[in-house]
Amino acid sequence: MAKLIPAAERIIRARKLIQKAREIPVPPESGRNDFSYIANVRDTLRQARDLIKFISMTPSASVEIKDEVKKIYQEIEQADREILG
Repeated sequence: MAKLIPAAERIIRARKLIQKAREIPVPPESGRNDFSYIANVRDTLRQARDLIKFISMTPSASVEIKDEVKKIYQEIEQADREILG
């Protein structure tokens, strides 16, 4: 059985994944148009999204945690635009 991860820990891990996506090196030969690079970035951002996806639906989540989740969704979208845009 999978171990339950608290919401605060999920938020921290999601932010680390966003940072990891920003640090993926751009391939020198084809740049940002490389399909493997795009797939790696999108997969990493998807993992961040998946970590926080259900936090706001839980009844025990506080308003502050729900606000953090909204901020992380915005950070993910911003990172996607900055990295691949």
